[in-house]
Amino acid sequence: MKVVRSCVWRKNLLLLLMVGAIFQGYGNFAPCYAATAKKQDVPPVEKEYLIGIGDILEISVWQEPDISKNGFVRLDGRISLPLVGDVVAEGLSPEALAQIISKRISKFIADPSVTVTLKESKSRMYYVLGQILRPGEYTLSYPVSILQAIARAGGFAEWAKREKVIVVRRQAGKETIIPFNYDKFIEGKDLGKNLALQPGDTLIVP
Repeated sequence: MKVVRSCVWRKNLLLLLMVGAIFQGYGNFAPCYAATAKKQDVPPVEKEYLIGIGDILEISVWQEPDISKNGFVRLDGRISLPLVGDVVAEGLSPEALAQIISKRISKFIADPSVTVTLKESKSRMYYVLGQILRPGEYTLSYPVSILQAIARAGGFAEWAKREKVIVVRRQAGKETIIPFNYDKFIEGKDLGKNLALQPGDTLIVP
């Protein structure tokens, strides 16, 4: 009987030690989990789309079909509208432009309701050239890295020099060459070189 009781006592002690270790571990990890959950509860901040040169806008004035039209943002950053004339659109959000147009039209129409919609984005473009399966002009409607741009263009052609990919970027009136070695990236090297493309960038695969 003494042997049996001793075994039972040891098993209970071992069980208590295991439970204590589990709760102690949970106490160490719980704050980290809580902090992570708190960060996830914060929604990401979304940036407004800013109108650029070349964009095509749909401008609608409620119950005024003669004034409603599609507007092309010219090289001077302006669009032309009936009754309103030329309006600067470049650098404004569609909502801000709608407010400006509404204010100007209010001289001719009582309580106008104006809506500006981006029909086609032409100001945010990048270009892919060289030994790629689908070279051409692509819309930068969402963030695109160098690697994603290559995939979007169909991947490399047979004789592509994958280690000599470059991005030509124009900044402050000067062109900058950004090298990208695809083979090194695949090997896990130079991971920081897979940059996000910017409007006007030209990706060249020799």
